[in-house]
Amino acid sequence: MSKAVVILGELSDRDVEWMLTNGSKQEVPKDKVLITEGQPLNALYIVIDGTLKVYVASLGNREIGIITSGEVLGEMSFVDGRLPSATVKAVEDSLILSISRQKLTEKLEQDVLFSLRFYRAITKFLSTRLRGTVSRLSSETDLLYEEVENPELQSQKDSNSQANSRFELLIERLKKA
Repeated sequence: MSKAVVILGELSDRDVEWMLTNGSKQEVPKDKVLITEGQPLNALYIVIDGTLKVYVASLGNREIGIITSGEVLGEMSFVDGRLPSATVKAVEDSLILSISRQKLTEKLEQDVLFSLRFYRAITKFLSTRLRGTVSRLSSETDLLYEEVENPELQSQKDSNSQANSRFELLIERLKKA
């Protein structure tokens, strides 16, 4: 599941509208670096269309990941205030929704309910990522993370459907702009 879908599943329609109104459409041409490892980051990004690759200097600038539509970039630096731990470069022309750090910080400080929903979404996503990492590293994956029937699963499925609809709205509105 993409980061954007996880995040949009927690936000309200009004929150998404705020992101569209206060974010900006950014076209990232092929071979352009969007995020540079170790350099300050002034925005949170949602990839609407395109493909980017992630590289880490300490690994000899080795590619460690591919980013596609629906991914969010810069959330770790936004949450912990540290410099980016990787470089992200477009491998094809890409379309990004960029939300300035300053505007997002102001919104989080002024709107307590938005702040709650936003940080809950980031926490859920990072938790999912950590579980996936542990699962890949563990030889006893089946014992650690067996799927158990859970009454929250239906609620989660409903939320994902709504989040997918919100992401489609973002795509539609940004491509028209």
